[in-house]
Amino acid sequence: MRATLMYGAGDVRVEDVPDPVLRRPTDAIVRVLVSCVCGSDLWPYASMAPVEHGSRMGHEFLGVVEDIGADVTTLKRGDVVVAPFVWSDNTCDFCRAGLQTSCRHGGHWGAGDVDGGQGEAVRVPQADGTLVKVPVGEDSELLPALLTLSDVMCTGHHAAVTAGVDARTTVTVIGDGAVGLSAVIAAKRLGAERIILMGRHEGRTALGRDLGATDVVAERGDEGVARVRDLTGGDGTHAVLECVGTRAAVETAIGVTRDGGVIGRVGAPQYTDVPMDFGTLMRNITLTGGVAPARAYIEDLLPDVLDGTIQPGRVFDRTVTLDDVAAGYQSMADRRALKVLIRR
Repeated sequence: MRATLMYGAGDVRVEDVPDPVLRRPTDAIVRVLVSCVCGSDLWPYASMAPVEHGSRMGHEFLGVVEDIGADVTTLKRGDVVVAPFVWSDNTCDFCRAGLQTSCRHGGHWGAGDVDGGQGEAVRVPQADGTLVKVPVGEDSELLPALLTLSDVMCTGHHAAVTAGVDARTTVTVIGDGAVGLSAVIAAKRLGAERIILMGRHEGRTALGRDLGATDVVAERGDEGVARVRDLTGGDGTHAVLECVGTRAAVETAIGVTRDGGVIGRVGAPQYTDVPMDFGTLMRNITLTGGVAPARAYIEDLLPDVLDGTIQPGRVFDRTVTLDDVAAGYQSMADRRALKVLIRR
C-alpha cells in the first residue's frame, strides 16, 4: 500500500510500504477514507534532522473496518469508524478514569510496527477499545466533521473542560489554528456567552466569529493583554484556552487570566519552563490542561456533530489526495491552508 513518510525537515514522501496484516487477535485492519495533516506535524516538518529511514506520519484517520482479529467483539467488517490520536484498550484503570492517553496497553500511531494514519490502511491495535463506530456511509458529507473527533475537536474541548468553562465564565482563546477554532466551538457549546479569540489571520478569525467568538483581538504580547483587559473591565477572563504551544502564548495566557481564573493549556509546548512566579501565585491562577484524551470525549461530542449542532469540519479549507500530501504539508507550513484534509 501507499503511505506517508517524513525523512527530515521539509521532506515528506509517499511510498510503497507493506500492507497491514492482523498480528494480534485484538487487532483490526481499517481502510482509510479520510485523514489529515495536524498542526503538530509541522514541528518536525520545520526542524527534523535528516534520517535514512523515514518516519510514518499521521495520527488522525477515519475509515472502514476491513478485517478483525479473533478477539474483537464490538466491530464487524464494513463498519465506518473514527480513531482517536492514540490507541488504547479503554478498559485499564487509566482508561476508566478517562485518561486513555495514559493507557497501560496503548500507544501512538506510526511508532514501532504500528501504521500511521496518512496512508491507505492501518493496523489498529486494541481495536475494541480504540475505534468508535459512526453511523454514516462511506460517502457521507459528514466525514470531515467526524474526522475532527480524532484530535482537534476533542483537544479544543479538553481545553475548555479543564479550564472549567460554563455559562458563568468569560473565555479567551489564544490561537486561531484548527485547535483554537475548535476551542471556540467547545466554549460556545458549554455555554460561554463571551468568547474572545486572539488571532491575527483575518480569514481564520472571521471563521472564529461564525463558530461563536464574540470578540477578536489581533494584537499580540503586552498590547494583546491590554486589549483583552480593556474588553473585560480590566480583569481578564475567567478561563483562558491556550492553543498555540509557545512560551509567548502561555505568557499571554497568564496576562489575560482574571485573578482566580484557570488556564487550559493544550498547545503542544515548545518551551521547558512556565513563568509562574510569586506574582502569579498571589493571583491564584491555575494552570491545567495537557494532552487531550480524545477517546473519552468522542461519544459525548458525536451526537452534536451528527445533527449539525456543531460544525468542526469547517476547519478544513484544503483537500489533497494522498499522492499530493507533500503539497498539503507545505501549504499549512506557509499558512496558505488552515488544515488539510487527505482523501484517497
